[in-house]
Amino acid sequence: MKEPQASSPIQEEPTASTEKEEEEEEGGEGFKGNMWELNKTLDQSMDEEAGKLQRTYREKKFSSPVLLGLAFQSLGVVFGDLGTSPLYVFYNVFPKGIDDTEDIIGALSLIIYSLTLVVLLKYVLVVLRANDNGQGGTFALYSLLCRHANVNIIPNRHRTDENLTTYSRRTYHAKSLAGKTKRWLESGQYKKNVILILVLIGTCMVIGDGILTPAISVLSATGGIRVNSPDHISNDLVIIVAVVILIGLFSVQRYGIDKVGWLFAPVVFLWLVCIGAIGAINIYKYDRRVWRAFNPMHIIWYFRRGRKRWTSLGGIMLSITGTEALFADLSHFPVLAIQIAFTLIVFPCLLLAYTGQAAYLMKNQEKVVDVFYHSIPDKVYWPVFVVATAAAVVASQATISATHSIIKQALALGCFPRVKVIHTSKKYLGQIYIPDINWILLILCIAITAGFKNQTQIGNAYGTAVAMVMVVTTLLMVPIMLLVWRSHWILVASFTSVSLLVELTYLSAVLFKVGQGGWVPLVIAATFLLIMYVWHYGTLKRVEFEIHSKVSMAWILGLGPSLGLVRVPGIGFVYTELASGVPSIFSHFVTNLPAIHSVVVFVCVKYLPVYTVPQEERILVKRIGPRDFHIFRCVVRYGYKDVRTKDDNFEKMLYESLTIFIRLESLMESRSDSEDRHYQNGNSARTSSSYGNGIVLVQQSPNQDYEKTDELEFMSQCRDAGLVHILGNTVIKARRDSGYIKKVAINYVYAILKRICRENSVIFNVPHENLLNVGQIFYV
Repeated sequence: MKEPQASSPIQEEPTASTEKEEEEEEGGEGFKGNMWELNKTLDQSMDEEAGKLQRTYREKKFSSPVLLGLAFQSLGVVFGDLGTSPLYVFYNVFPKGIDDTEDIIGALSLIIYSLTLVVLLKYVLVVLRANDNGQGGTFALYSLLCRHANVNIIPNRHRTDENLTTYSRRTYHAKSLAGKTKRWLESGQYKKNVILILVLIGTCMVIGDGILTPAISVLSATGGIRVNSPDHISNDLVIIVAVVILIGLFSVQRYGIDKVGWLFAPVVFLWLVCIGAIGAINIYKYDRRVWRAFNPMHIIWYFRRGRKRWTSLGGIMLSITGTEALFADLSHFPVLAIQIAFTLIVFPCLLLAYTGQAAYLMKNQEKVVDVFYHSIPDKVYWPVFVVATAAAVVASQATISATHSIIKQALALGCFPRVKVIHTSKKYLGQIYIPDINWILLILCIAITAGFKNQTQIGNAYGTAVAMVMVVTTLLMVPIMLLVWRSHWILVASFTSVSLLVELTYLSAVLFKVGQGGWVPLVIAATFLLIMYVWHYGTLKRVEFEIHSKVSMAWILGLGPSLGLVRVPGIGFVYTELASGVPSIFSHFVTNLPAIHSVVVFVCVKYLPVYTVPQEERILVKRIGPRDFHIFRCVVRYGYKDVRTKDDNFEKMLYESLTIFIRLESLMESRSDSEDRHYQNGNSARTSSSYGNGIVLVQQSPNQDYEKTDELEFMSQCRDAGLVHILGNTVIKARRDSGYIKKVAINYVYAILKRICRENSVIFNVPHENLLNVGQIFYV
């Protein structure tokens, strides 16, 4: 049965770990037999449907023209940051001038082989393949790892989640390398914490990129207005122009980029063609011997000339900035399209641009400051300046969008406070806008631009952030290659050793410049890391509290006569973190107010380590206890890319899912009854309002006769009587004997974050008049 506006509920399958618990919820052994038959029948039909859906989610095959079109479109989204690096690289390599022309050749050789080893070989050919159903970034790697090994710290994993069509995972032989790796990762809690901290560090550094990329790109581009007139235009005017552009850039984020997004690819393509052509002209015009830099021996000779060359690696590092965004912005394009765009367009143009600048510097060493603008032919200077500024804006836009996206992923996996997420595009699911984060990024970006006032210090900060993201990605790739790809250990060791050799070398160089601007991303990352880890810790403790304090179904069965429990008309949605068991908030509620609604629904909203949950698989519904109890459980599941828009009617979705479940249940029971009359007799005996030990749930309305009234009609009457959402207002506090750090983290940091974050009632669009908060305090 298909409903056009509702999610089809799927019957939940009991697991071995929760079988006893599920049995209690269903009302005991006598009731379990009939429900098992229903489960079995539904599961068989759903297995067939899941097979169809699995085929739907396979990677699409594109024709050559379509693939080339997607490769062209990817230029504006994926390569803007990497493509604008020629604006500022050589100046940051030689901030104090050039002592020897051979240093230019050595620096160029380092740039060439950094682009080849890190960008082409590592990211484009290897890391891009480690995507989660087309999603890239640090959290995508973490989600992929969580599905293949139980390393997720928050204990909300359930076997039914593995039946999702987007939940791809594998099984391992116990003696295989992958099986041993899986057991080792799952064997200790500290290992899970280390993985989480690595992911959070990488995420925080990407957030730092979202601040530093607009600052250095726009400032470098606008610096072109004073190259030809340095005496008439001051550096302060350049900064003012850059700040105005940044304010405009961040202000338009709320409107989305649908209307102007089609311009991004042509702008970046034109920019790449310009820098490639200018580079080729400069090579021909100034010094063709720069091709010597393709000999890697020049790298060795470069380092032999002194320690100063080692510290210049921070500037070389800027030539590969944007590579992390290449992986994070993967979602809208197939891997092959990005690989084609880089190898055919981006890589050759960047090589020509850097080689051309080196050729120009061989004859004009004193013009290393703003060397890109100095090397532009006079006749095309201002058109290229306009294109450079537009490309810098596009690069900044892509990085800002990636920052919003990765914070949304962190929020979904319980690692960031609840903030307002706005879906800005009806066409693209991944285009989102987070107002609070947007203005924080703007303030920090303006502070860095106006505070540092030059490219060098911003470049030092930028290099630190990029180097740390790359190291984190390499470390996360190790378990991915072992568990997901099942690669041979020699391949894993080779990839890891080569990657870390290059990246740790760069990291050691940029750490020398911590005092010269490199401290900025460290401070930003430390602040966001504190926020994210404390929030995750508080979320974990809240979930653990609900698990340990939940009550059994037998407790509810024993309430009736002793407390005079009554059923009031209406439907009560009780929100909980639990996917099984009765939450403590419910027991707390009925203990203080001995009455429950005619229909009670335990609603568990949880995010899974998948990029999306298909609409038809979003809600799991099951009945708890006998039919006349009218108690249900709804588990609503989302992926880390799923966004609830303001048009979503969460209340309506829950109600319609319940009605679909009741219809399916009646349909399956009718089919079972027609096959075996034994079950019909058993069901007739169980339709009385008494159960088991003789407990009767007293009804307030005399018209509610469960033996004669159709359940769907009864549900409709309850809906008309009113819908109430019962949410827990749980307060977490540290115990008196806790350490000082824990007290500060819980009593102050977490308390402040919880106070300023959005309430669940706002997220689920619960009307204020239908909201009931139940307060609880617990100590950790």
